[in-house]
Amino acid sequence: MTEQPNKAAKDPAPAKGAERTRGGALFQPRVDIFETDRELTLVADVPGVRPEDIELRYENGELLLRAKVQPRHPDRRPLLAEYEVGDFYRAFSIDESIDSTKIEGECKNGVLTVHLPKTEARQPRQINVKVS
Repeated sequence: MTEQPNKAAKDPAPAKGAERTRGGALFQPRVDIFETDRELTLVADVPGVRPEDIELRYENGELLLRAKVQPRHPDRRPLLAEYEVGDFYRAFSIDESIDSTKIEGECKNGVLTVHLPKTEARQPRQINVKVS
């Protein structure tokens, strides 16, 4: 799995190749990617994102993650604000053959976990050797 260049989660980064229709900061979420014989698992930090505000797409070997952050308290004027509101964007090129019909994702407490199962043809298989 290869990815676009990584920037720190707090540094706004321009979305290359994507036009934006909404203003504000754009962040690249920090991710961990794990591989087993059966799947790739991507874990992304997306603080402040509700599950219904996540767009996750897999198309032509590319996994695209977009997430919109809603302001915490739009009706209040902050006295101190260290939490910056912005959206998340990240794209990954997937080298493995992924079964796109079985991709699943879940978001809990600002952590998105995406399971990308490999196709049966890509999973290792033990071959028994008979004694002649």
